[in-house]
Amino acid sequence: MQQSSPRGIRNNNPGNIGRGDEWKGLVPTAQRTDKSFCQFTSPEYGIRAMVIILRNYQRKHGLNTVSGIINRWAPPNENNTQAYINSVAQAVGVSPDHKIDVGDSRIMLPLLEAIIKHENGQQPYGFDVFVRALGLAG
Repeated sequence: MQQSSPRGIRNNNPGNIGRGDEWKGLVPTAQRTDKSFCQFTSPEYGIRAMVIILRNYQRKHGLNTVSGIINRWAPPNENNTQAYINSVAQAVGVSPDHKIDVGDSRIMLPLLEAIIKHENGQQPYGFDVFVRALGLAG
């Protein structure tokens, strides 16, 4: 990827997941150049991590609305969270406080696409990349 690509796309981390957890598919430690965000070997692994996080938000934290999910994903101290919530809810086709099930691919796919677009200003991945990522997530 050329330097002009957004950071999340360059890092194969389109959800801009911060460093911390040792995710499957991370670039080897010696090759990591981003001090703040995870760098994955392919976008599929970055999207896989997003899927796992979103599933955990629902399963472990009871977050089952776009509003609840995005408030945790992109907290107001770092983001214009309300604008983020509104754009994701519109893309998913629900109101911000409508209950959603991230286990339903008809919800998960547009949710992933909307988060990626909001994080990077673009969503460059084809359907096949999401299918592979969901397969990796199990």
